[in-house]
Amino acid sequence: MPTENMQGVVSDGPQAGLRILRLKGPLSMHTVFDFQTLVRAETSPSLIIDFSGVPYVDSAGLGALVGAHVSAQKAQRKISFAGMNAQATALLDMTRLRGMFSIYPTVEEAQRAAA
Repeated sequence: MPTENMQGVVSDGPQAGLRILRLKGPLSMHTVFDFQTLVRAETSPSLIIDFSGVPYVDSAGLGALVGAHVSAQKAQRKISFAGMNAQATALLDMTRLRGMFSIYPTVEEAQRAAA
């Protein structure tokens, strides 16, 4: 089995203080530390995490999402998720965690909500 990795590219959003983290790769027990490193490096007041390049999220990845959300709340920062596929949203629904997060179908919709 090839080693999984996660990559992330950060860019400025259309509003001041808004950053977008575009992920590529699965969010799994093999990549959770990569994800945490990427998210912790961002200190902007508002962060949109684009999951359109994430094909799969497992239970360890779900834990990392909760951790990212809790950390953002403690730091009084806003974190939103965009572009999650059906597998990821089904996992959030199954675990009844979907309501905890700000989730948008697209990055553009998340940007509009952040305005």
